[in-house]
Amino acid sequence: MQLTDAQRLDWLRLIRTEGVGPRTFRGLINRFGSAAAALDALPDLTKRAGKRALPPTKAEAEREIAAAARLGVRFLAMGETAYPKALHATDTAPPLIAVRGDPALLLKPSVAMVGSRNASTAGLAFTERLTRGLGEAGLVVVSGLARGIDARAHKASLATGTVAVLAGGQDRIYPESHAGLVEEIVGAGGAVVAEMPMGWVPRGRDFPRRNRIISGLSLGTVVIEAARRSGSLITARFALEQGREIFAVPGSPLDPRAEGTNDLIRQGATLVSDVAHILSVIDPLIEPGGSSMGGMRDRPEWAGTSDYWDEIDLDGTTRIASAPLFEAFEQAEAGEDEARDDRARLIAALSPTPVRTDELVRSTGLPVRIVQTTLLELELDGCIERHGSGTVSLIRSP
Repeated sequence: MQLTDAQRLDWLRLIRTEGVGPRTFRGLINRFGSAAAALDALPDLTKRAGKRALPPTKAEAEREIAAAARLGVRFLAMGETAYPKALHATDTAPPLIAVRGDPALLLKPSVAMVGSRNASTAGLAFTERLTRGLGEAGLVVVSGLARGIDARAHKASLATGTVAVLAGGQDRIYPESHAGLVEEIVGAGGAVVAEMPMGWVPRGRDFPRRNRIISGLSLGTVVIEAARRSGSLITARFALEQGREIFAVPGSPLDPRAEGTNDLIRQGATLVSDVAHILSVIDPLIEPGGSSMGGMRDRPEWAGTSDYWDEIDLDGTTRIASAPLFEAFEQAEAGEDEARDDRARLIAALSPTPVRTDELVRSTGLPVRIVQTTLLELELDGCIERHGSGTVSLIRSP
């Protein structure tokens, strides 16, 4: 299938109508045969339902398409050749995705890498190691452009192929400090994907929507450093529901950032301590010719049983299975203060896993003097332990 310009405009108007999400969109197309016919029927349908759904005008949709084109963004429709097959196979695939960069990358076998924004130095280093191994094996790395694990995964896979999925519009990068990273991704031949309209500023509830696309583009999702109440676990939940593989990197039971990943392993996720553990599962799923669609397994019985996973309704509302999670997730993703003090930044980079001092300097961007002074203060407080070869580990949080 290949939409005409007029059909693409109708698809955009229909999916941008309030209350019309992926499920409703599919139902309308199946019932009326086309987006144009569905748009004509909407006034009567919504009137009978006691509501009033007003789709964008043609002029408004044309302005969005023009704004996207100025940024080098094109809209891919579900069912078109260029639309990613892996994502199309999911129940809640976006009817239209806005893509900047090389859309051909979306057709290649991919693995998602997600984890803590407040990542430890050891976690970041291991993320880079895994990501480079996946890239060398010919796999594209997908992530969500967040701070911490996501950003490191994107940077480590620039040369081999990376896809960033946005929670907002293509012209509303979050966090803003990663606008330069987006340019690097596009310049290196990667791709940036968004479901939301141009100009859309992401809200807390938009991040779970983004997460289902991250997992949907991928044959499997690797979780590195995720606390028990972490947005990364929402991505894991979607991966499981989509029949994709889920991998988790174990961590110290003393580190809160490992609680979520250790739980995933206990419940059946594949433990990962080397890239070979991922490749041994993913390689058999890749079809001859390098297609990103291989075999998908049924949803495991344990998927969705944990009380910290949200239930997302993509047709206009978000039903919260655990309100505290959603509130914490919204605050963390949409309201995190980027300007942390030096001490907090260094503590965030530490974990029970020993790490070299020079690696702490590199990962935090702090001057050597500040790192050494802060480590001394933490040692006097009984918070860290020094080991051989100039390494230190976190014993307890201050």
